[in-house]
Amino acid sequence: MLNKILQRAGTGCLIAMYVLMSYFPEQHPWNIVAGMAGGSIFLLWSWLYNREQLVVNLAGVAVCAGGLYKAWG
Repeated sequence: MLNKILQRAGTGCLIAMYVLMSYFPEQHPWNIVAGMAGGSIFLLWSWLYNREQLVVNLAGVAVCAGGLYKAWG
């Protein structure tokens, strides 16, 4: 059950990121926040269920963290 919850929550955050990027660019950097949330959720999911995806999710969270630092730092 937790497996499905994490996957759906991560997917929802990533869809929100794409919607913000595509239709509401003035909301930057909230698209990065949504992407980082989705990446973090999938990072937890990959740690628990699919370790092969761990590197991809670590890279995604690191890129989003750099983007937030650039936007707000």
